[in-house]
Amino acid sequence: MTEHPTLSWEAMQDGSVFYRRHQLYSIPGKLPGDLQDFIIAGCRYGGPIALMRDTSRLVALGAATPVFSKAQIQVYSPAGEGLLLFSWDQAKIIRFGWTGDERLVVLNEEGVYRIYDLQGEYQQYSLGSDAGETGIIDARIHETGLVALTGSLTFLEVKEWTGGKPLALANPGLSQPPQSWTVIPPDQTISRHVEVLLSVDATIYSVDNLESLDQRISRGPFTHMTPSPNGKSLALLTFSGLLWVVSTDFQRSLAEFDTTGVVGAEGDVLQVEWCGNDAVLVTWKHLAVLVGPFGDTLQYFYSGSTFTVTEPDGIRIIGPDTCDFLQKVPASSVSVFRPGSTSPSAILFDAYENFSKRSPKADESIRSIRPDLAAAVDECIDAAAREWEPYWQRRLLSAAKFGRSFLDLYDPTDFVHVGQALKVLNAVRFYEIGIPLSYAQYTQLSPTHLISRLLARDLHLLALRISSYLSLPPDAVLKHWACAKILRSKPSASGSGKNAELDGDDALCRVIVEKFEQLGGRGVSYADIAKRAWEVGRTALATKLLDHETKASDQVPLLLSMQEDKLALMKAVESGDTDLVYHVLLHLQKRLSLGSFFRLIEEGGPRLALASRLLQVYAREQNRDMLRDFYYSDDRRVESAVLCLEDAANSSDPAAKITSVKAAQKFFSEDKDRSFEAKMMDESVRLLTFQQQLEKEADGKIAFFGLSVNETIRTCLVNGMAKRADKLKSDFKVPDKRFWYVKLQALTAVRDFEGLEAFARSKRSPIGYEAFVKHLVEKGHPKEAATYVARCDGPKRADLYVLCGDWRAAAKECKDRGDKAKLEQLKKSAPNSLVARELEQAATSMK
Repeated sequence: MTEHPTLSWEAMQDGSVFYRRHQLYSIPGKLPGDLQDFIIAGCRYGGPIALMRDTSRLVALGAATPVFSKAQIQVYSPAGEGLLLFSWDQAKIIRFGWTGDERLVVLNEEGVYRIYDLQGEYQQYSLGSDAGETGIIDARIHETGLVALTGSLTFLEVKEWTGGKPLALANPGLSQPPQSWTVIPPDQTISRHVEVLLSVDATIYSVDNLESLDQRISRGPFTHMTPSPNGKSLALLTFSGLLWVVSTDFQRSLAEFDTTGVVGAEGDVLQVEWCGNDAVLVTWKHLAVLVGPFGDTLQYFYSGSTFTVTEPDGIRIIGPDTCDFLQKVPASSVSVFRPGSTSPSAILFDAYENFSKRSPKADESIRSIRPDLAAAVDECIDAAAREWEPYWQRRLLSAAKFGRSFLDLYDPTDFVHVGQALKVLNAVRFYEIGIPLSYAQYTQLSPTHLISRLLARDLHLLALRISSYLSLPPDAVLKHWACAKILRSKPSASGSGKNAELDGDDALCRVIVEKFEQLGGRGVSYADIAKRAWEVGRTALATKLLDHETKASDQVPLLLSMQEDKLALMKAVESGDTDLVYHVLLHLQKRLSLGSFFRLIEEGGPRLALASRLLQVYAREQNRDMLRDFYYSDDRRVESAVLCLEDAANSSDPAAKITSVKAAQKFFSEDKDRSFEAKMMDESVRLLTFQQQLEKEADGKIAFFGLSVNETIRTCLVNGMAKRADKLKSDFKVPDKRFWYVKLQALTAVRDFEGLEAFARSKRSPIGYEAFVKHLVEKGHPKEAATYVARCDGPKRADLYVLCGDWRAAAKECKDRGDKAKLEQLKKSAPNSLVARELEQAATSMK
């Protein structure tokens, strides 16, 4: 039978507080030798430990002692199972430590740091060239960044683990390295910036990104400095062996303890670490002493050196034979199990015990706590969550279930959640998994974080089962599994050469897709998995996986990275997203030569027609030279000619305009169906050349260039260059009618009525004389217009006289023609009585 929980309890503070040491794992002989001979870094939240041989210590070599030519770092789970082993071939290691997601950060003296995952893959970054020149002499690594002490005794901070540029903290003005120093992470400070505490002589300096502040204390120097998990308290150990606990703002002294008086302590203090936020653990080679807030102590002996890792709710102690977890006994456990406890939860648990034995005392006990039964049930559930042994977890949950049956209304959500959490925690605490999470740590981290830690160990099946059990989407698990599968798989040897690789890619792609469809991985991006395949050199597999990606915006960028240019462009076109098509086109334009770029689009045929059109739209606005090259490469003569004409229209330089028109003429002439356009371009060049001559004759005072033939003739006539106008007419075969209209308008515009009269008499007008009348009237010259009415056709004269305002002449014309009906019509439209009377007289005289 499992021993009672209270057997491992030890009392402090006069029996009001209890601490318990629970053995997580038995690890005799699993770790490589005496821990004192290693530099060790432990990961919080039940994470692994990393060990490296301390080269500054003398080690007795024996048959069982391995000899390393290079520095090696070994990673073990808390259960002593080896997770990773790698050699270090860079400069001397200054410090290594763990990130919040269980990756190992290793920093060397040249300012280069690598971040290893538990599979041995790493990313390498640098603190910069300045750090490389001055060197790194020490560092502190926390879960979200690191702080390095450079050779010039200044501090550099790295935020996050993305390889960002390091930031310089305030210069504390040190003349020599501090005796000891520590870092309070940003999430534990009020300012939300990292804070560095330095032991300098007898005082402590507090350094952040803005200032360096002397705390003005005189009890130093200190050999050990450790902040509590919540960042509110600081444990300091002086050279004289005095343990002093203060608040991190140094305003309150919380406790003092003289470590030199500890019985059984031999040698120097190895570690000073916090057990939760309430007590401090001080370790020597065979001894660990827990110091409470009132100076109370508890002693724990070990057969060899130990290493401790502070947790939010306790401390992990790794010894030669065991891995223990030391913590303050939770209040709910004390309430239930403390001998003599009369709390409702203790009575409920006792009632359940009696009920199990079929004792009638159970009913009596339940009745006695009926008003507090709901609270007792809650406390039993919480106590079950805090227990490590499944036996007591089941008994406490059974007690809660028993109590719940007497309640009319009770929300079972907490009961269900705790039951699920304990099932998960018991699974990951198993020694083959080796993640000894407490319930408090589990709730602080979240289930998704636990799953990511399982994936880091390649425990995909367990991670998938936990995801399914907790109703979490399996996407993250499936994605990691697929990437790991690609990394470890090899192309099948069913073919030879490249064919063998393709066979393996087909099979692997099919396995991944079928697994996703079977397990519902609809939210998994195939593009992410394809990217991984491409990174490991499986380009064909990456392309096949991308065919299953539904989002073109995820497909296309990776295809471009893989230089699958044509496929990327086709996928972008098929998506119908013009922005995505432009993204691909601009990317290809930068990377490829123009010839290759155009050839790619042309070879696509109708499937890339949209890309071709979008390229033309873009080039027309942004890069006309590229559009010209595109048309030329695609043998588009007409489009090239039109582009030249657009350039000519937009050009203000006469020579450039003529050149562009000539180029258009050349393109049109190369197309047998465009002979008319080619002829027009030829005439346009002749016209522009003639206009240049006219401007020279006019000494540049008259602008001719760019005008049409009609406008050029008109401008010549207006400016007295009639012979030039006649030459234009004959050279460009301007029809007589059009020439007469242009000359009529030009002479009217300059009010040359004598010239107009002479022009009208020069020969019979091809446009008639009615046009003269109407144009002159329109331009406000009715008197001059009237002189041309007599030359017009008889039936229209009366109306034309009226148009000129000469009613008397109109009446006379009607009388002469004997057109009484027209006269009557004119009478009806007379503008005034005087005109009407004259018309009446003319009508009377006709009778």
